[in-house]
Amino acid sequence: MACGYLRCTRSSETPKEVASEILGLLKEAGQTISVAESLTGGLLMGALTSVRGSSAAFRGGVVTYATALKEKLLNISPERIARLGVVDPSVAQLMAAGVRDLTAVGTRTTWGISTTGVAGPDTQDGKPVGMVYIALAADDRSEIWGPFCFPGDRDQIRRATVMEALVRTRDALVKFYGVDR
Repeated sequence: MACGYLRCTRSSETPKEVASEILGLLKEAGQTISVAESLTGGLLMGALTSVRGSSAAFRGGVVTYATALKEKLLNISPERIARLGVVDPSVAQLMAAGVRDLTAVGTRTTWGISTTGVAGPDTQDGKPVGMVYIALAADDRSEIWGPFCFPGDRDQIRRATVMEALVRTRDALVKFYGVDR
């Protein structure tokens, strides 16, 4: 399967700056966010928790690098994964929804964000290196972005995924969900 390029967000901002803005928006709205990561291996959670006071809106998350953990912790059916693989838009959406339940403490987490893809060096389930999906889920709506086809080595692909996830999440909070800047 070829990786069709989806225009990715370009930003001169740092991940910490965008994460800070996301957390500020969520804090003002009294909302929370959690993360389910695969290829990014904790980098997205690291970006969010690098912000002072992040605990006001960040609930936590999970790195489900192993397929079995996506099934066990995020309730994604083995049949779906066997049919589609883990690098799939529906799997990204289910990861984002599943982490909201996993991190529910008293109340369900408002937002879930997920990353799934192939950082390389080899293809996975017939998907090329650099192919990535990102998803954002809430009660009333979800967004799925991708496929992205990020160039570079593992580190570059993972960092590009984190930045893309942060920028798209911030923009979605502002534009689609009525969280004001």
